[in-house]
Amino acid sequence: MNSVITGNFRPAFFPGQLNENSAQFLFRVRPFTTAASRRISPAKIRAFSTIFIETKPTAPVAAEKEDSGGASGLACPICYDPLTRISDSPLYVGETIGSNLQCNTCKKSYFGNQTHLDLVASSGSKQYDESMPLATELFRTPVVSFLYERGWRQNFIFGGFPGPEKEFDMAKNYLKPVLGGNIVDASCGSGMFTRLFANSGLFSQVTALDYSENMLRQCYEFIEKEENFPKEKVALVRADISRLPFKSSSVDAVHAGAALHCWPSPSTAVAEISRVLRPGGVFVATTYILDGPFAFLPFLRTFRENIMGIAGSQIFLSERELEDLCRTCGLVGFTCMRNGMFVMISARKRSN
Repeated sequence: MNSVITGNFRPAFFPGQLNENSAQFLFRVRPFTTAASRRISPAKIRAFSTIFIETKPTAPVAAEKEDSGGASGLACPICYDPLTRISDSPLYVGETIGSNLQCNTCKKSYFGNQTHLDLVASSGSKQYDESMPLATELFRTPVVSFLYERGWRQNFIFGGFPGPEKEFDMAKNYLKPVLGGNIVDASCGSGMFTRLFANSGLFSQVTALDYSENMLRQCYEFIEKEENFPKEKVALVRADISRLPFKSSSVDAVHAGAALHCWPSPSTAVAEISRVLRPGGVFVATTYILDGPFAFLPFLRTFRENIMGIAGSQIFLSERELEDLCRTCGLVGFTCMRNGMFVMISARKRSN
């Protein structure tokens, strides 16, 4: 009866002030009204109703566990239904070893190790290992993961990237409408932006997400070296960008730094980002941009996509393609800033 009162009555009725008509309406909307309930006298109905209005509804245990430990909104990448914590281990960075989560629907379990939670669909498989295109598999190797923040990323300056600190300042301008909420640093790599977001104090929760186990290990090691780092606000999660382990409309912002061109299917990834964003949520990404004849001649675009698909290489899009990609995936308000081959784009989930 609590849910009926809460969902259907405005604060016009207060304890002790229900009249006979309102009490009769209350029973009428109940689908399982019995003959015995209709024989209750108005006085008894009044007293009975008052007791239930004053009682606060109890939250389900699953929701309590799900929202604790710094991982609110996590969901099964198979069912997209909420995950329930089975163990008492925290879910924030450095404390995930022994963590055990289970899907409320398919009952699949997901576990954490010393560095991160493993929330890919193939998690727990003993024989099968998902193989990704070359551009993705390259960043799963220990060597590239180690070198990424030790020289690899610094070379992006030759493509027009202004550098992590400047890119972070640019991103903050787009993220102003959702400051104070939660943010997912998608394809976080070694976590340079994860650390900037966490240390800024601008967000209540930061989820660093990458498909590469070795990148997440590097992210963990960099965080461990920082003093006074707010670990309780950060969760490291291994996940597939095309099967994000979050409930629909549960994320305030998604950031993807220098990553979109490496995604096997940008449309699938952006569609997933659109799904998990709350109405009004913001998507910010940086990538390399490709203009020239590829942007205007359809047969050259097709040739480019086929060759890159065969080679398993990066997918460089034009500004018009990026805008159309966001639009077709349900995002609005597309804007971009460019510098050479560098582009920062932003779009938001349409508000209800």
